[in-house]
Amino acid sequence: MIGAVEEPLLAFIRPVSWLACRAYFRIRHEGVSHVPLDGPLLITPNHVSYADPVFVGTPVRRPIHYMAWERLFQVPLLKRIIPYLNAFPVNTDETDTKAIRSVVRLLDAGKAILIFPEGGRSVDGRLQPFKSGAFRLALTRNVPVLPVTIAGAWKAWPPHQRFPRPGRVTVTFHPPIDPKEIAPAKSLKLRAQLMADRVYRQVATVFS
Repeated sequence: MIGAVEEPLLAFIRPVSWLACRAYFRIRHEGVSHVPLDGPLLITPNHVSYADPVFVGTPVRRPIHYMAWERLFQVPLLKRIIPYLNAFPVNTDETDTKAIRSVVRLLDAGKAILIFPEGGRSVDGRLQPFKSGAFRLALTRNVPVLPVTIAGAWKAWPPHQRFPRPGRVTVTFHPPIDPKEIAPAKSLKLRAQLMADRVYRQVATVFS
């Protein structure tokens, strides 16, 4: 939700989240200065745990909107909370035109959106191939892409584990990539794949 509720709620949650992450996960954030403070932005981290949106969003000094798995909106208590955290649903099993329209609307309004380009959590902790859909939107809307690497979160909270355990998590924000930096190609599909490959390589540089 965008409006009067957003800033007070996030202003309360951010320091609480930061303290919890520092205490339990000994979290470290690097390169936060690379995050633009305004203007449209696609944030594209790898995805290894349920807590990844919190790990990424805690140090960012602007609201972030999250594309979230639609089944989370079917959990009785959670479905009432996550819309207030700027999350909106996406069906990962097919092309979700409603979610795409939401992304376009938010980008056109100058918002920052977090999308996991792997399309879901890694089941074994390894970096999975990046899908090109988000990068196609970045190219067509002329929006910079911010690669982010989350390292250590899989060991702290792998998919088969119900609750997290103490660990050491490092989140690295890389310099944003301007769509103009991506070389021309025969098709938008190919150009989007070139951007996906470049972001993948950047995320992989410090992935573990």
